[in-house]
Order: sequence, then C-alpha cells, then structure tokens
Amino acid sequence: MVSYMRLEGKSLKRDFFRFILPAVAAQWVFALYTMVDAMFVARGVSETALAAVNVSSPFVTGMFALSLTFAVGTSTIVALLFGEKKVEKAKEVFSQNMAALVALSLILTAAALIWLEELCRFLGATESLLPYAKEYIGTLAPFAVFFILSYSFEILVSTDGYPALATVIVSIGVVLNCILDYVFVMALHKGVFGAAIATAISQVVVILFYLKHFLGKKGTIKFCKFRFSPGLLLREVRNGFPSGITELSAGIITFVFNQAIIRFLAEEALVSYSVIAYVNAIVVMSMVGVAQGSQPLISYYYGKGENEKCRRILRYELCTVAGASAVALLACYFGAEMLVSIFISGGSEELSAYSVGVFRVFILSFLVAGYNIVFAGYFTAIEKSGTAVMISLGRGLIMLAISMAILTKLFGGAGIWWAALLSELLCLALSGILWGRQKRAMSRSAVWTAGSRAGV
Repeated sequence: MVSYMRLEGKSLKRDFFRFILPAVAAQWVFALYTMVDAMFVARGVSETALAAVNVSSPFVTGMFALSLTFAVGTSTIVALLFGEKKVEKAKEVFSQNMAALVALSLILTAAALIWLEELCRFLGATESLLPYAKEYIGTLAPFAVFFILSYSFEILVSTDGYPALATVIVSIGVVLNCILDYVFVMALHKGVFGAAIATAISQVVVILFYLKHFLGKKGTIKFCKFRFSPGLLLREVRNGFPSGITELSAGIITFVFNQAIIRFLAEEALVSYSVIAYVNAIVVMSMVGVAQGSQPLISYYYGKGENEKCRRILRYELCTVAGASAVALLACYFGAEMLVSIFISGGSEELSAYSVGVFRVFILSFLVAGYNIVFAGYFTAIEKSGTAVMISLGRGLIMLAISMAILTKLFGGAGIWWAALLSELLCLALSGILWGRQKRAMSRSAVWTAGSRAGV
C-alpha cells in the first residue's frame, strides 16, 4: 500500500484524533512562541516592553497567516490529489508552493525594514512603545522566510501522513526558544532584541528538521521540477484564504482592540489586553488545530466522493470544540489571578485587579469561537472558499468592527471587553445560515445521484 494511504486508517474516529491531537499541540507551540517572548520581556525588561511586544504581534501573526494561506490551500489540493491517486501532480503542487513562499518572504522582509517606523505606528505603537516595537519587528523581519516556511512545512508534514512528527519538530522549536529567551533576556540582558533573536534562531533550527523529512526517504511529498502555473497558485490562495483570515484574525483582533483602548481607555489598559491576547491565542489556536488537523481527512474523503465521512468528521469537530471551549472557560475563570500574575508584577495591584475583571468578561467569547472556526475550516476543506471567507472575515473583522462600534457607543470603554462575545455570536448566526444552505444543496445532490443510478 502506498504511503499516501496513511490518511486512511482502521477507524475514522481514530484517524480524526490521530490528526487533530498533533495539530492542536502544534498550534499551542506556535502560540507559545510569542507568549514566551512576552513572559520573559515582562519579567526581564518592563511592562511597557510587554505592551510593545503585544502591539508588534500582528506582524508575526501576519507572517503565519501568509504561510497558512498557501499551506492550507496546497494541503487541500494535495489531499484531493492523493484521493484521486495523482501523486506526481501533488509533488509539483508542493514544490511550486515552496518557491512562491520564498519569493513572498523576501518581499515582506524588504517592505518591513524599509517602512519599519511607519509599520510600528500603524500597529498602534505610542511614543513610549515605539523604540521597543521597532527593535522587536526589526530583528524578526530578516528571518521572515524561516517563520513562513516553518508553518507551511508543519501542515504539509501532517498532510504527508506524519502529524506526530510535525508536533515533535515544533515542540523542539519552542523548547529551544524558551532556553534562548532565558539566555538572551535574563542572563545576557539583551532585552526585546534578545527575545526576538531567540525566536528567530529557533525557527531556523526547526526548518532544518523539516528539510530532513522532505529531502529524506520517508513520506510521499517531495521536491521536484515544476512548471509555474498561475492558475494553480490562484487556486491555492483561493482555498487557503479563509484559513489565512482565521489566522490573521488574531492579529486583526489585537489591532482593533489596541486602537479602541488607546481611544477610550488609559495606556495601562494595553497591558491588561496583552494578558488577554496571549491567553486568547492559546484557546483560539486550539480550535484552529481541530479545524486544520481535520482538513486533510475531509479533503481526502471529499476527493474520493465519500461525503458521509466528511459530515461525520464535522460532527466530531463540533463535539470536540464544545467540550474544549467549556474547559477553557472554567480554567481561565478560576485561574484568572494566576494567569494575570504571570505577566503583571504583584506591585501593580490596581492594574492586576482591573486585568482580572476584564479578562473574565472577555473569555465568554471562548464558548462560541470554536464553532465558527470549525465551520470555516470545513468549507475550506471541500473547496467552498467563498463561504469560508464569509465566515472568516465575519469573525475576524466585520462582525468585530460592528460590535466594537455599537458597544463603545453605548457603554464607552467598558463595552470594549464585551465586543469579542457579541462578534462571535453574530458570526455564529451567519455560520448557521451558511451551513443550512450547504446541507440543503448536499441533500439535493444526493437525491439527484440516487435518481440517476436508478435510471430516473
């Protein structure tokens, strides 16, 4: 049996967990990269530097979103081609994707370095935060190609049938990041620069491990010669764009909240939101891991025409995020003081108390976010990119902007912390409508197929 059949095992439910558990673990690791930087910066530099790292985080999120757009788009096509047993074509798709990402990474690096100050100010850096933000982004930008390729490699290793290997590699990266953060920030006192260079070096090491897999004998996906196809590239972007928006939504949400806080609240509230943003990243990335881990399986069975298995996987996803979101809410509510204390020193009692209060409001959005992420991921996996984009843009930008405008108009700065919950609820209504429409379309297709086979 050829290796691409690693996508299909003895049990669908077992395969589901075999793929989502490593994917969720990998997402935690990616979220921990910036969180670890933040913790060391908060302890080793200052809370102002912590706020600057948070302001800069949309740049990192943007790199991952670009990578994810191409990675998921490529993974979807590769899994479909595996289902159709077109392995050589799948290799060409993979190789073109990597070449395109290298080119885009170089462009991103040049743009970030040329317009560094303008970028930092656009992201919300005030005068006190600007030096730290410039140092952090300016250090990371030359390593953009490693950030972007590492995320893409992680997803495609899973599609190649080795999800556990992907988890091991990203775990090596985050452990190395922690060690280097301690060395550069705490031991050598290199401040924000030290945190950034620690993350960059860990990404370089991770790339070496991924290349060992793709250049080795294991697996099916390999580098090969390819003829550049703009149409194929467009198809990858179209398929991956919803997932890219989902990933970018964390950065967009951070940007929107930072702007609202600067307008309606004191600058100290940026520190409170920094705590929320990093914990929110862990929870949201867990839901993204469920959606991304399931994607190769859904695309594979969709390529084989086994739609009932696709729907069963969706049910597994929805049940998983329902349980996970409830656990996350309870853990964060009762552990709020401990989580806040990791980032804010005990000397800032008023700021700590305020942060705990608004944190407990924000986390209510955890109960809803997972459903929207799963629906967007499902539509992406079956190449319904337009529908997926509607959901991803809805939760990541449009619904949030509407919610923020309404709530700050009614309640001023206090309304900021409820905006995420209202945004997710509005998007869930949209997701329900779109899923109902998809189910009706699938039912009509099944009836038509059955009639054709019966000779009607």
